[in-house]
Amino acid sequence: MPRPLPALEHLPTEFGIFPLEEALLLPGGRLPLNVFEPRYLALVEDSLAAGRFFGMLQPDPSAPVGPHGPGLFRVGCLGRLVAFEEAEDGRTLIALQGVIRFAVESELEGRRGYRRVRADLARFAADIAPPAPVEGFDRATLLARLRPYFATRGINANWGAIEVLADAALITTLAMACPFGAAEQQALLEAPTPAERARVLAALIEIDTHDTPEADAAPNRPRVS
Repeated sequence: MPRPLPALEHLPTEFGIFPLEEALLLPGGRLPLNVFEPRYLALVEDSLAAGRFFGMLQPDPSAPVGPHGPGLFRVGCLGRLVAFEEAEDGRTLIALQGVIRFAVESELEGRRGYRRVRADLARFAADIAPPAPVEGFDRATLLARLRPYFATRGINANWGAIEVLADAALITTLAMACPFGAAEQQALLEAPTPAERARVLAALIEIDTHDTPEADAAPNRPRVS
């Protein structure tokens, strides 16, 4: 049984970040990560010792390089470490559970090679509210668009598992699993509500289905389940 989410006032507003291109974490989603760079191994170690929280942010290719490194998008997602395994080759395999989105207020001095931010969480307080029905969500249309999209992209899907997901979990799972670019993923992250995220997701799926020839399908055929 998952642990209950902390109250807003118990969440950190200063934390380390893991900037990673085209890696989307959403509240309620679960992101597996294979950590091997020393600075991010340090981030994981420090997070384990201090509440198990750190943030995910995507690099912003349109932002200039700053004193702390490459430019980043200003909205990310705070995650909590929920699984941790050390591999024999020095890598660390973790899973990060999305808790709440945040807006970067300022970047702090780095620690042990990784970057840190001060963030506003209150703007996204609804992310940790009790689950509610997704009003106006057209589930049938989304699933109908999803089948040709997966076929075009060469994605193997466990349709039985997908079809029994609750609406909010379905939207989150698909938004994180679909191989969109950074700008599209950021649009999904910043969608103000799950219903709006579902509309953005459906539009992106439809555009990609029509714009991507079948020959361009991903050769490693990812699986969604």
